[in-house]
Formats: sequence, structure tokens, C-alpha cells
Amino acid sequence: MGGTSDEREVSLSSGAQVAHALREAGHEVVAVDTVRGVIPPAEERRLLTEGVRAAPPLPSDLERLDEGHTVALTRDPDVGDVDVFFLALHGGSGEDGTIQALLDVAGVAYTGSDRLGCSLAMDKEVTKRLLRDAGVPTPDWMTGDPAADDVMDALGLPVIVKAAGGGSSLRLVLAHDRVELSEAIQASRGWNDVVLFERYVKGRELTVGILGDQALPVGEIIPAHELFDYACKYQPGLAQEIFPADLPADVARRLQELALRAHRALRMRDFSRVDFVLDEAGTPWCLEANALPGMTANSLVPKAARAAGIGFPALCDRLAALASARKKGPLS
Repeated sequence: MGGTSDEREVSLSSGAQVAHALREAGHEVVAVDTVRGVIPPAEERRLLTEGVRAAPPLPSDLERLDEGHTVALTRDPDVGDVDVFFLALHGGSGEDGTIQALLDVAGVAYTGSDRLGCSLAMDKEVTKRLLRDAGVPTPDWMTGDPAADDVMDALGLPVIVKAAGGGSSLRLVLAHDRVELSEAIQASRGWNDVVLFERYVKGRELTVGILGDQALPVGEIIPAHELFDYACKYQPGLAQEIFPADLPADVARRLQELALRAHRALRMRDFSRVDFVLDEAGTPWCLEANALPGMTANSLVPKAARAAGIGFPALCDRLAALASARKKGPLS
């Protein structure tokens, strides 16, 4: 958990709750921040009670973190004999396939998608191309550094402006008019990422978790803000998250089928979360897929699992078991 992405706070909260849940399921657990190393029990307890702060860490704070511990991760005496690495990392090198590649080289078992699945899902433009090829509807888009008029001509208004490699709804703007779009284009030039412009689809926000190779019950998100932004995701009372969603059975099945198709097209494994908007005509549009979705007890995938009768400790235990079945190299 932890790491140096702008989703560090979310990852620490996920990791602390996963560690607690795994202990409840009977496992021995060592909590590791890829930046600082093994986390002492008192620090774990603090993370459990603190939750996610209202704002992500500042870039200056992240720049001060030392990533040197990551290289030595599998040689740390406290983690050298583990059976499974449970990844509760979000964003950056924890979700883009970098850590997964390191663990593959080390020959250890870890939860979730491998380096290919993570890298495909992390890049939102690559995701959209693969979704389109797999027959999963996704809103029209364009990338690059276009003029505001070109974006409006191609995609209309309002329009979504977001970083292709972002997560937790960070670096995401809904531009309603030409002025807001021009300002978003200017701001995006400092993101150090491919910028994606996406046609805005108004409708119900829905999400489908995948566990193993099965789709979990569809959930609906009703945010207090216009978008399901960082604050709505992690601050209490700013979003209703309803599982299962109040949908006709055929619509729910269609969303689950599309989510499984997306999960497979992006080569993800073990678990994922696929997000949709259901427009006013009843057409589902896939926005993105998450190879390492949030894993606090109140995150979307655990809520979907709970709706399917799977409690949080049992969910974490099942993910560890899926990884354990793949053990190879020094652990085999």
C-alpha cells in the first residue's frame, strides 16, 4: 500500500482495512508501504481510524517521498517469506503494471491483474480503443492539444477533460462552455500526461464489480456534486451508493455482460470494477475500467460483494486464494 501517486491516501486507507480483514479471516499479515517499508501496528491502527483526507496529497509532498524502498521490497526480512503479496495500491507505479512487473521478476504471487492488464486499464485512451473493438459502447473522444473550437466541433458541450492515466477522479474537469474548456485545456498542459477529451453523457452512474470471472450485482452512484469527484468518493455523506441498483433485470444483465467483456478485453484478472453511464434512452456507455479499485470496506467493489452475500474479510480471503493458486518460483 501507499506509494507515491496522488492516490496515496486512498491506498493507505485501503491497505489498512485489507490487512485488518485478512487477519479476521485467519491470515498472518505484514503491512508494507512501498515508500517507507513495514508499517508498525500503531501506525496501522491510526490509518484504520483516520480514513481518507478531504484533499489528495500535494505534489510537493509526493516529490519528497523516496521510492528507493520499492526495489528492495521482496528482500525485506519481514516480507521475504510471505505466500502472497496483496496489492492495495492505487495510481502511479502501483496500478500501471510497474510493481506487478517487479513481482513477476521476483517470482512471487500477488493479487489482481498482471502488468499487462494493469497497463491496459490504466491508460484510458487504450482502454477506450479496446472497448470499442470488443463491442462495448464508449463515448466518443479525442486526445492531444486541440483548440477549444476543435473539441466543441467534434464532441459538443459540455465535455469531459481528463488525464488518460488518472484515477479517483483527480485531474478531471467538466467544461460547460468555451471559457471553461479553454481554461481546462490550459490547465491540462501541466498534467504531464496524455489529455483525453470525452463526449459528456448525461444519465445514471452505474458500476459493476468483477470477482473471479463473475459479475457482481450492479450498483448505482448518486453524487451530491455534478460529477462523482474525489470528495464525493471519499468523504461521508456526499454520495449515495445503492447495491443492487434499481434496474430492470434485462438492463442489469446487459451491464454485467458488458463489464465481463471489458474485463476480458483488458486482460484483467481476479477482480476489477467497470464504470458506466446509462443515458436517458437506456443505452449503457462504458467510461473506464479499474484494475485495482478501492478496497476499503465501504468501497464500491466490497459493497457489490456484500450485496452478493460476500463479506469484506471473505472477499479479501478469496482474492488471496486466487493469487495463492498461481504461486511459482521461490514460493512454489
